[in-house]
Amino acid sequence: MYINKFKECELSALGMGTMRLPLNSDDQKDIDIEKAGEVIAYGLSHGINYIDLAYGYHDGVCEEVMGSILKDYPRDSYYLADKFPGYIEELAKKPQEVFETQLKRTGAGYFDFYLLHAVMSDNVDSYLDPEYGVIDYLLEEKSKGRIKHLGFSCHISPEGLEDFLSKRGSDMEFCQIQLNWLDWTVQDAKRKVEILRQFGLPIWVMEPVRGGKLVRLASEDAAKLKELRPEAATVEWCFRFLQSIPEVKMVLSGMNSIQQITDNVRYHECRESLNAKEMNTITGIGERMSRDDRVLCTACRYCAPHCPMKLDIPGLIRLYNELSHADGDPGAAARLEALSEEEKPHNCIGCGTCTSLCPQGIKVSEVLKKL
Repeated sequence: MYINKFKECELSALGMGTMRLPLNSDDQKDIDIEKAGEVIAYGLSHGINYIDLAYGYHDGVCEEVMGSILKDYPRDSYYLADKFPGYIEELAKKPQEVFETQLKRTGAGYFDFYLLHAVMSDNVDSYLDPEYGVIDYLLEEKSKGRIKHLGFSCHISPEGLEDFLSKRGSDMEFCQIQLNWLDWTVQDAKRKVEILRQFGLPIWVMEPVRGGKLVRLASEDAAKLKELRPEAATVEWCFRFLQSIPEVKMVLSGMNSIQQITDNVRYHECRESLNAKEMNTITGIGERMSRDDRVLCTACRYCAPHCPMKLDIPGLIRLYNELSHADGDPGAAARLEALSEEEKPHNCIGCGTCTSLCPQGIKVSEVLKKL
């Protein structure tokens, strides 16, 4: 595992994301603790030293589960990151209560890295509101040593990113963005990288394979990559793309099996950049995919816990994509029909809560109406 320097820290190039831990069932709270522990053990014994949590992951049980797993490891043997859920306005008003809850759930004592979570155009005012005092409170905790490094994650336009940095960028030490060869175009991540370079902030990466979607390419696109690197798996291209961007210091991957983490560790044994032809090929595939009309949901599930109708929004969007494309799963119609009456898309009331929370900005109610 190669190492990236960040201030006094020596960070493993690959970090462990915990948004998609292995499950025993379809219930996001039903984490398979034994399998999760095996994945964490493998990662820590093979050079990974950064673990990323969040208040809302797995419908709120992730922090406690990870705390129970990590208690068996020396606290100074890994860097622990957590995030403040200010994208939920009722929680944005309670920074102290939320922070103390996170420390209690994890039993960590302190956080090596702490982030404002999912800064977006719909919630940035909550983070900046002096009445809520989120950033000032976190800076106070940093002065006490309970936060070592403060940063933010964002799903915001380049213009919004620039505006936020002009207001509070001096308080931020790093920025976590959705960065991959598809979002280079779709979310104008290329421009965001340029802005962060201008502000001198190193980059943390989330969704390097877009929830697994970038490993399932059309046959003609896969053939283009195979011609350039016959031995490289599609997922390797995702990581080599990121290794070609000098500002990237941390790549987070939500690995939930030994096979996934074994492969990903191997791709980070050394840093290997793409050459100009390879970079043009992979970004060209991304540009073509950006013109596709599939709904680009990553199944992060930020929306589902807050749906007043309790709809499985990511699952319904997946069915929509399968039904609306000729190469989709022919069994999708049967699976849609098999849903209970309460689970079907016509129950959407169009309240907009899901869209306000969606990092991808998906107009969910429109998709469900089409479905």
